[in-house]
Amino acid sequence: MKDFQHLLKKYTNQYSRFLSIDGVLIHYRIEGEGEPLVLLHGAFSSLHTFDEWTKRLSKKYRIIRLDLPGFALTGSVPDDDYSMKRHLYYLNCFLEILGIKKFHLGGSSLGGWISWEYALHYPQKVQKLILIDAAGFMDTDSIPLPFKMARTPLFGRVIKYVIQHNVLEQFVREVYYNQSKITPEIVERYYELFTREGNPEAFLLLVNNKHKENTKNIKNLEMPVLIMWGREDRWIPVKNAHRFHELIPQNRMLIYDRVGHLPMEEVPVQTSKAVIKFLSEEF
Repeated sequence: MKDFQHLLKKYTNQYSRFLSIDGVLIHYRIEGEGEPLVLLHGAFSSLHTFDEWTKRLSKKYRIIRLDLPGFALTGSVPDDDYSMKRHLYYLNCFLEILGIKKFHLGGSSLGGWISWEYALHYPQKVQKLILIDAAGFMDTDSIPLPFKMARTPLFGRVIKYVIQHNVLEQFVREVYYNQSKITPEIVERYYELFTREGNPEAFLLLVNNKHKENTKNIKNLEMPVLIMWGREDRWIPVKNAHRFHELIPQNRMLIYDRVGHLPMEEVPVQTSKAVIKFLSEEF
């Protein structure tokens, strides 16, 4: 486990800023000019999952991304509350402090779940919504392996010892279809940021929170939605893309062959072009 100063030096850059909300220092970056596009990462991850998208999309949009509470450089929260209600509170405070009143919102996996819940709560703020292999359905087929592990009673006691470098690498290999895309640097980033002090315990609390099934309300989403999914996703099956497609009134669905759980990392050129097209279209 690396100390925080090492992580700060390694995983911040000239765009990195920190914003305090209720004692939580949220790490975020803003790059580019234009309409705001807010991007939310998934579990085990960080804002770095959108590095390649940001390189491309920041030429047309103002890209705002953050490390969610409980993850990466933002880290754990004082009251140990990782409920969906609390995630929406942090996100809304963050955007209000930055003065971002209307924006496009996109999220991957857990970040996708937070995104569609946020869009239901604040429909007047979200202009267009992008769901990337999004979570939120509560059936057992939709629960990724690390989440299943974290729900076993013994796991909580041994998580610090179980999540070794090779275990984290196995998780990364599960979310990528194209194994050649996985570099030692990517594995190291996932491992170092996930095992930061307090983050493994935060993950346990998140997973074991009594989250409420809210997918029945997805039909109430008012804005245009782009659904993006990797056909070979081993964490959240592609059938969930079709479930979102059937429930959301106004949506486009794109399924990427030979791609896993993270289309924005595996095929960034193809997916970022699709985002630009979607955001520039009239509905």
